Amino acid sequence: MGPRPPSARAVTRWLLTHPDALPEGDRIQLEAVLANCHELTALSEHVHSFGHMVAHLQGDQLPTWIEAVTSTADLPSLRHFAQRLERDLDAVIAGLMLPWNSGVVEGHVNRIKMLKRQMFGRAGFELLRKRVLLA
Repeated sequence: MGPRPPSARAVTRWLLTHPDALPEGDRIQLEAVLANCHELTALSEHVHSFGHMVAHLQGDQLPTWIEAVTSTADLPSLRHFAQRLERDLDAVIAGLMLPWNSGVVEGHVNRIKMLKRQMFGRAGFELLRKRVLLA
């Protein structure tokens, strides 16, 4: 009886981690898994190219990436993801090319919602307003 195969969660984590940040033991296990499954090898290549595109704001390469993914017959979930990106291609390309994002605004919205949840049923609007303005 050989060693226990890695869990799907572990393989997913290995595929989504930048190759340079992957510990040596995990990298060796990932290589062994990829050697036994050509679908995972193709998935790994597509995931890494998409990650590179996102990290380096290269949205102009998205149509080429989508075409490569949709031509792959043995990855239906990734093909479905690519087809969903095509629905609003201009917005996705702009999001991958422009340096601006709404992260700060989303952080403030998240903070306000957390304060509102903490105070639900305990106090009125005036106290909530003071906590939002002073927090």
